[in-house]
Amino acid sequence: MEPAAQQAPGGEGMRGIAALSLPARIFVAIAVAVVTVGIAFHVAMVFLQTAPDNTISKRHGELVDSYVYPEFERNWKLFAPNPLQQNVAVHARATVAKHDGTTETTGWVNLSAMDGEAIHGNPAPSHTQQNELRRAWEFYVDNHDEKGKPLGLRGRLSEQYIKRIVMRRFGPELNGGSVERIQVRSAVTPVAPPRWSDERYDVKTRYTTQPWWQVTSADLPGGGK
Repeated sequence: MEPAAQQAPGGEGMRGIAALSLPARIFVAIAVAVVTVGIAFHVAMVFLQTAPDNTISKRHGELVDSYVYPEFERNWKLFAPNPLQQNVAVHARATVAKHDGTTETTGWVNLSAMDGEAIHGNPAPSHTQQNELRRAWEFYVDNHDEKGKPLGLRGRLSEQYIKRIVMRRFGPELNGGSVERIQVRSAVTPVAPPRWSDERYDVKTRYTTQPWWQVTSADLPGGGK
């Protein structure tokens, strides 16, 4: 048998990172380090938000919440023993400033129905269509009092999240004018019991209207750019 070919001193036959030049290897090492730190930070923030109260989470609670909510919030209700017994729809309307100096208040738009239409008959609906508005509204309700006042940082974050969702649906221009203010409300309808049940529920829809919100550039798609 012939002896195995020797690797050339110039580096021929090298594979992978070893085949890269020194600057390229330094760049790859820095990129890997940055990604590793980013993943570690994300895991740490999610862990601190999920874990029981401790010294770190108490001291840096606002930082943790501002990072996790609302995009990385988790919903453990998937395993809840009691199913929902009511249908909740989110409606929105806007005050529009016309170019002739007049203003107009639009009618209520059923945003939940828009998602329902997109999902109906779709064998693979998007996660956004199924959960974005629903989970955002649950987040909002859980962090506001009965008068619609925000409860701390989470309440303010939930308002910003709802405003961004509504403005992505409406857009900065609506009905021939610029959107200046928006208002949202919930329409809650109890699910009627089955015919064989002795339970009796009032299935009348109840509306809860929130205060008007002024629209800023931060609420517009793309941050108003």
